[in-house]
Amino acid sequence: MAGLTVGFGEYTHAIVRGVPASLPKEALRMNEANDDVDLARARREHELYVGVLMHKLGLQIVELPVDDSLPDSVFVEDAAVVCGDTALITRPGALGRRKETEIVKKALTDLHLNIVEMIDESATLDGGDVLFTGREFFVGLSKRTNQRGAEILADAFKDYAVSTVPIYDALHLKSFCSMAGPGLLVIGSSDGAQKALKVIQQMSDHRYDKLTIPDDAAANCIYLNIPNKGHVLLHSTPEEYPESSKVFERLKDHMLIPVPLTQMAKVDGSLSCCSILVNKRREM
Repeated sequence: MAGLTVGFGEYTHAIVRGVPASLPKEALRMNEANDDVDLARARREHELYVGVLMHKLGLQIVELPVDDSLPDSVFVEDAAVVCGDTALITRPGALGRRKETEIVKKALTDLHLNIVEMIDESATLDGGDVLFTGREFFVGLSKRTNQRGAEILADAFKDYAVSTVPIYDALHLKSFCSMAGPGLLVIGSSDGAQKALKVIQQMSDHRYDKLTIPDDAAANCIYLNIPNKGHVLLHSTPEEYPESSKVFERLKDHMLIPVPLTQMAKVDGSLSCCSILVNKRREM
C-alpha cells in the first residue's frame, strides 16, 4: 500500500456550485426543527467561502450553474471523490440527489481526470463519508453510504487501504472529523465521534496525531498546502464555536482562516461539503 501521498493538501482547482433558492425549504436535514435558513445570508457566506479559495489561496474556481430543482446541490462534495488523477463519481444515498452527479462528472471530465462511475445499483456513497488522510481512506457507513459503496471506492483507489467506520449519530463521517495537516486528525468530543476515532485507530497501521475539539460540527475543516503560504486551515468562526476556535489557535504553524457557514449548517452542511478540491499541477 502507498505511504503518505506526496503533495498532500496541494490543490489547484475548486469545483463549487451556488446556493439554490430551494435550499431553505426543500434541502434535506436531520433535524426538521432547525431554524429557517436565511437564503440571502447563505449566499453571502458561500460567496465569501468561494472568495477565500480564489483570492486568498489562489485556486482556480470551476463554478457550476445553480439548479433550483436540486435543493442540496451546493454540497458538491457528495457527488465525487477525487484523489490524484482519478475521480470516482458517487451514487448518493438520498435518491433525490442522484442527478447532482451529472454536471459534476462533466466538470471533472473537462479537467481531464480519469473518471470512474459508480453504476452498481446496490451501492450508495456520499463524498461526505470519505476521509482521505494522505495514507489511506476511511469510509463512514452511514444512512447515506453502505458497504458496497466502500468496496467500489476501494476498487477505484487500489493504491490505498480502505477501512470502514460505523456512523450512528451523525449524517456523515466528516460531520465530526477531518484532516488538519499531514498525519493530524481533527475529531469532535461526542461519544459518537470518539467511538469512530477508536475504530480509526484500531483499523490503521499508522498512528495519527489528533486535535480534539469540543464541538463536533467544528471538526469539519479544510486543510490545504499552498505555495508561499504553507499549512492553511479553513475552519468555523469563533462566533459559531468559540471554545473550538481556541483549540485551533494552538496550531501555530498554520495560517488559520475562519469561514462562516451558519446557514448551511442548519441543513447539515459543513465547510468541506461545499467544494471538490483538485490538484492539476501538470499541463492539461
